[in-house]
Amino acid sequence: MSMKLILQGPSCTQALAQACAALFPGSTLQNFAQFPYQTWRITDCAAPGDAQRQQLQALCEGVCDYALLPQSMNWDSFGLLVMDMDSTLITIECIDEIADLQGLKAQVSEITEAAMRGELDFDASLKRRVALLQGLPQAALQQVYEERLRFSPGAENMLAAMRAHGVKTLLVSGGFTFFTERVKAQMQLDYAHANQLGVADGKLSGQVEGEILNAAKKRDFLQHYCAQLGITAQHAIAMGDGANDLLMMGAAGLSVAYHAKPRVKQQAMCGFDHVGMDGMLALLAY
Repeated sequence: MSMKLILQGPSCTQALAQACAALFPGSTLQNFAQFPYQTWRITDCAAPGDAQRQQLQALCEGVCDYALLPQSMNWDSFGLLVMDMDSTLITIECIDEIADLQGLKAQVSEITEAAMRGELDFDASLKRRVALLQGLPQAALQQVYEERLRFSPGAENMLAAMRAHGVKTLLVSGGFTFFTERVKAQMQLDYAHANQLGVADGKLSGQVEGEILNAAKKRDFLQHYCAQLGITAQHAIAMGDGANDLLMMGAAGLSVAYHAKPRVKQQAMCGFDHVGMDGMLALLAY
């Protein structure tokens, strides 16, 4: 299979691109000047062996992002983008910021980090964190949305490109519907699903209502909307940062680890650490 190698990042120089191209005899190097970052595409690459992969990683490590993908992969290959929300589409972990209003951010963040690394059962860790929020006024959620929630760099550009190319967008979050519904409306997403926080007498009850949206549910929603759109999961892109994103990423035709935990980077097809979400544009360019 003929492959393409995409290199991008603020420090991605021509010299680096040439060194990477030299790993693939007979390949062609192009500068992608139209993209937000220093971007290069190397086409007609033969599938690399282990030694080539190690050399490529050594050249790019700490300098730029790279993606080695089928050369035929482009915008026409996909009909659905599935995204995690916290620390992916947005820069914060909402539950940590809610906890901060209770003076419990450090305690909750520690649990969140361990869950995202895959060290804790997600369902149990979520129940444990939500229980710590009991008694907080529901108005605190709006305060977090207005004062702390920010979108990741390049998110607007990426989503605009998805709409322009007819790719539907799905937000699946282990967080909460209060935020996903507002993010869906603000960013013009097609679908959104998350957990429902319990509320009683205007205060958080400390419980999650209904079934928890965990890793398996994220994968199930990806497959559900693919079926609804009449496409296979190979025509879906999945982006995430934590261990609870791995099942949906494993089911997708393209998986992107966005500023992700090490375990997620290891299993994804490619990762963004040096670019924003609009790094996707170079991956799918014709």
